[in-house]
Amino acid sequence: MAKYLVTGGAGFLGANIVESLVANGDKVVVLDDFSTGNKRNVQDYKQTEVRVAEGDVCDEKLVRKAARGCDYLLHLAGRVGVESSVKNPEECLRVAFEGTLNALTAARDLKVKRFIYASSCAVYGESPVLPKEESMLASPYNPYGAAALLGEELARVFYATYRLETVCLRLFNVYGPRQATDGPSAGVIGRFSAAILKGEKAEVYGDGKQSRDFVYVSDVVDAFRLACTAPKAEGEVFNIASGARMSVAGLLNGFTQLLERDIEHEAKEARPSDVRHSLADILKAQEVLGYRPRVTIAEGLAKTLLWYKKNLGKAIKGGPRL
Repeated sequence: MAKYLVTGGAGFLGANIVESLVANGDKVVVLDDFSTGNKRNVQDYKQTEVRVAEGDVCDEKLVRKAARGCDYLLHLAGRVGVESSVKNPEECLRVAFEGTLNALTAARDLKVKRFIYASSCAVYGESPVLPKEESMLASPYNPYGAAALLGEELARVFYATYRLETVCLRLFNVYGPRQATDGPSAGVIGRFSAAILKGEKAEVYGDGKQSRDFVYVSDVVDAFRLACTAPKAEGEVFNIASGARMSVAGLLNGFTQLLERDIEHEAKEARPSDVRHSLADILKAQEVLGYRPRVTIAEGLAKTLLWYKKNLGKAIKGGPRL
């Protein structure tokens, strides 16, 4: 049994990680200001399982108090969404710097065994080269990607200077239960699922030919857990994805096959801040972490749609760093 601090632990990805840790018998501290995270995601745990520290990751004293006694620190807190980062780059970058620095400093001073940072494939920017390999030059295309890269650099410096074991996970397009269906943290699969269940038209931005490497949330949870203890992972950066890509139009076709009916949709203007294509090379994560994505896109869409069918009436908030 170990003790974990999960910053942003009430959000989409964080809540799924917390659920997995508790199921394993581990103790968890969740630090979240609930600006995008949902209190419903953490309210049903026993105090002996999960302790909630409500507040801002930019509050140095709060972060240090939350991290005390923890074996591992999983840092997911940050401003989510490419669009929101374009509208307010100052806030996005401020939280990325101050929040990550607070978490790293606390981990160093309190002798945390390993610090896991949730980065994003957005660090690769608009480079047309596919698949994306960790050795490629990072060239963010928007403030969100720049914020993710800033966090990576801070983690690298703390490993090089203080020998704090850090691992950075570049997450591609994570989807699954608990993901937001609207707002800056909403993913396309969540938005499509909500539209389908509400009998509304699915909104397709641009021509629908843009593609992403979609990875189911349970596979990403596995990656975080593996990163905590994998030998020779410290100081490294890893792509976490499925290693396959699908277009937005392909997603609609996937839902069509799943439901055995056509999905109504309408075209919307392309978003200028979005990259065109994304695909990860996951060989490094496979070799060093032992990472193996297990959920196919067909299985993931079915699991996700079923969860939304059961839970769509409840407030769905929170999002991952992507």
